[in-house]
Amino acid sequence: MDNQYDVIIIGSGPAGDTAAIYASRANLKVVCFEGWQPGGQLTITTTVENFPGFEKGIDGKQLMQEMKKQATVFGTEYVSKDITKVDFSGQPLKVYAGEEEYQAKAVIIATGAKPRKLGLESEETFWAKGVSSCATCDGFFFREKTVAVIGGGDSAMEEANFLTKFATKVYLIHRREEFKASEIMLDRVKANKKIEILTNKGVDEVLGDQKVTGLRLKDTQSGETSELTLDGMFLAIGHIPVTDIFESVEKDDLGYIVHKENTMTNMAGVFAAGDCVDHRYRQAITAAGMGCQAAIDASRWLEDQS
Repeated sequence: MDNQYDVIIIGSGPAGDTAAIYASRANLKVVCFEGWQPGGQLTITTTVENFPGFEKGIDGKQLMQEMKKQATVFGTEYVSKDITKVDFSGQPLKVYAGEEEYQAKAVIIATGAKPRKLGLESEETFWAKGVSSCATCDGFFFREKTVAVIGGGDSAMEEANFLTKFATKVYLIHRREEFKASEIMLDRVKANKKIEILTNKGVDEVLGDQKVTGLRLKDTQSGETSELTLDGMFLAIGHIPVTDIFESVEKDDLGYIVHKENTMTNMAGVFAAGDCVDHRYRQAITAAGMGCQAAIDASRWLEDQS
């Protein structure tokens, strides 16, 4: 059948595209399904300044286009479809885009994760225009600005402290008085003079014109609203790994895929890379590195099977 490959890659962010480059260069027949967000989260990022090799930074969408072109040069076939179902019960491994079946000896899952959002229309309007979910990625752009971090866990504390390297003022906004963060992380935030903690406050609306100019906050106890002037909002309320369709693949309590041997999962011939595995670093460069590892592991595993 025409839809038979050596390696199927599900996802086309830095992990998927890097895996495609390495697998194709190993003289394997490779297809990459671009998925729900072709190019991954970087395509909705403006300037990427921390990916090695670009002295003046590079537009996120352009970076992913270049990665795709490079993989294509080596023979990777790209398919602009979502994988809706998989069958990893035996060889060949099977994936489905709707009713259409594709088969391969090895599969690399690189579906990534999506930031947990507040669910506001204004949040979507100003995404990448002052609304972000990655202080490491975007903090530099808020030098001498005022920003807010939304959340109450360790991640929110880390983001708030990190942002004080750039911003003159950081608000930490939490819906409750109690925090999920560890005591040591919370103490660091309280000790930081650049951070002001606002409790019992939820974001009712993101305000702005061409970019974020402030937030409308709603008191979770009284229901009263107030406005806060600032330049950016960082979400730190968690990420959601895009792994729901992989029912037979072992995952942790948060839904992230678990590696069993190097980058292989509990299913023989099924590998995973990038943010669908990594809930700690979540950087383009670490995702790309894991994509490289997964492709090498898949290639060697295929050699052992022959």
